[in-house]
Amino acid sequence: MINPARQGPNEPLKNAILIAGPTASGKSALALKLAQETGGVIVNADSMQVYGVLRVLTARPDDADLATAPHHLYGHVDPREYYSTGRWMREVADLIASGKLENRPAIFVGGTGLYFRALTEGLSAMPSIPDDVRARWRDALAAEGPEAMHALLAERDAATAARLKPGDGQRIVRALEVHEASGRSITHWQQEAGRPLVDEAKAQLFVIEPERALLHARIEARFDAMMEHGAMQEVLAFGALGVDDAMPAMKAIGVRELQAADRGEISLAEAVARAKAATRQYAKRQSTWFRNQLGPAWRRIDSTDLP
Repeated sequence: MINPARQGPNEPLKNAILIAGPTASGKSALALKLAQETGGVIVNADSMQVYGVLRVLTARPDDADLATAPHHLYGHVDPREYYSTGRWMREVADLIASGKLENRPAIFVGGTGLYFRALTEGLSAMPSIPDDVRARWRDALAAEGPEAMHALLAERDAATAARLKPGDGQRIVRALEVHEASGRSITHWQQEAGRPLVDEAKAQLFVIEPERALLHARIEARFDAMMEHGAMQEVLAFGALGVDDAMPAMKAIGVRELQAADRGEISLAEAVARAKAATRQYAKRQSTWFRNQLGPAWRRIDSTDLP
């Protein structure tokens, strides 16, 4: 069954501001500045900042930021839940339909490139996945590993298996659950055009591209500040929830590193060093994606050239 909410409103937003960029690049500060200047509403476009508990570790807006301008789609998802680009798009569509973005700019800010692509190009309709089907495949992935799941996918949907890496457990399992729920390949669904929620031609589009050394310095300083403001306590609270290893929330940088330190497997200093290194690597991947995937309509700015 197709969820009709995925299709979004009839008319895409014509007064949106989109701010993309790697982690620690100054996106949130720019969004707040523009919200104050325009009376805009800030909407999260970062796949890790949707989760509850990890406010400090995912650099979600703090209380002072929330008091400065309206914010939506931050910290509202239980980390034990599966969350996807499709669910985010449905929530954005619901937000638009609610009228909360009416007559004021919608400022989308975050580091998740697929969210921005979905906003401006639309997202292919996908079948709804029953909870028991999703849970069974997630359990199978945990028990048997991604390579075994990839071999099974190759038997059922060879075309999709051929374009997925054998170690990409999350996408492999997604393909398997879609195939079971609909009887069709996920490739079939992905080829159907979706409806954009933002009119790209009328939007203001920004990509922040900081100088690398400056970005690395910001990453170092920010993670140190995270540790001072309770990142370890958050990770302990997160661990108490018993989040399954296959859940997307487990990808939040710092979770696995600080959990390893808590178990005594590595020192806290080593955990911090590994988390900083992982953040630098993630920022590099984000920058590469934005550089290659976002077209000339996007204005490239650095930290000294913020509007």
